[in-house]
Amino acid sequence: MSISAITDNKRLLFWILQLWGWSAWAVTFYLGVAFWDTPSPTYPLYLAIVGAVGMLITLPLRLIYRLSWDKSPAPRAILVLLGSYLAGVAWILMRREVFQRFYPEEVAKIAAKSTSEFAYLFEQSLTAASVMLVWSALYFGIKYYLLSQEQKQRYLAAVGRAHQAQLKMLRYQLNPHFLFNTLNAISTLILDQQNTTANDMVSKLSRFLRYSLESDPMREVSVNDEVASLLLYLEIEKVRFGERLQLDVQVDDDVAQALMPSMLLQPLVENAIKYAIAKSVSGGTIRITATRRENWLLLGVSDDGPGLESKDVLQISGTGVGITNIKGRLQELYGSRQACELRPLEPSGLAVDIRLPLHHPYQARAS
Repeated sequence: MSISAITDNKRLLFWILQLWGWSAWAVTFYLGVAFWDTPSPTYPLYLAIVGAVGMLITLPLRLIYRLSWDKSPAPRAILVLLGSYLAGVAWILMRREVFQRFYPEEVAKIAAKSTSEFAYLFEQSLTAASVMLVWSALYFGIKYYLLSQEQKQRYLAAVGRAHQAQLKMLRYQLNPHFLFNTLNAISTLILDQQNTTANDMVSKLSRFLRYSLESDPMREVSVNDEVASLLLYLEIEKVRFGERLQLDVQVDDDVAQALMPSMLLQPLVENAIKYAIAKSVSGGTIRITATRRENWLLLGVSDDGPGLESKDVLQISGTGVGITNIKGRLQELYGSRQACELRPLEPSGLAVDIRLPLHHPYQARAS
């Protein structure tokens, strides 16, 4: 049984700690006696019985503590002190009975040496009460620790659910945005009576949306799969732009199976088409690259359009779905271990560079 399974089962954990704690008391007590004298052969059995009695006495003490858990600190402190003392008295009286059955001659010697039996029992009860007080302190300490761990787990689970919700929201923002643009283009084709082209575009759109909806936004995909989804998307755009849209895809072999967030590059390609290809009579080229630098996966989407000189491109660097969406997803997934930057190209064009931790399906990504 794993440690986490034991800690999750509080009843089992209580009994394990009980057995361990009282066994530790018995061993410690035996070693203390053995240091000054030679214990009798029956002494381990005596200590085992006394430890078992002490363990049984703590059960009603535990019940009292559980029933008074919601009380204010002052009454609980009084209850702990009083309960520990009464439990100590009960333990020392029962311990005395067990000792008398095992060593009746020793009881007579102790009684002869003691000036007052009451004083002797009172002294012993304080010692026993101190043991019960230590037990009480450990009980409350462990219980508070477990409660704090439960609260921490609930908090982490809530944060995890919030992150998942945020990632799904960012991921699913892409579909309505892309769908609006594509349906608008199909509508234009129908108005221009280009029905064959419009029908072809609807067919390709259904294939892309099927892939998009079936992909899990919380699951990473390989670079090859991401590029394949991009090419599926670009087939739709090829219907609109034909030879005006040129592609240059370069994926290094050593990063082809590296993992990355699903559909991360699609909004960048979409923006490149909108601001670099659609606004140019001659069209242009979109370049998609995936390379490795040490332990980093470098992804790039660039075009040879007007670049940052176009005021429309501010949409992707400001409040639009593109860069803002991607940065939000990367921040949720990788924290500070990522980068996403825009840079102008010469003589014209715009590049978006993304840097991610390099990891493969058989590797665990560092948190």
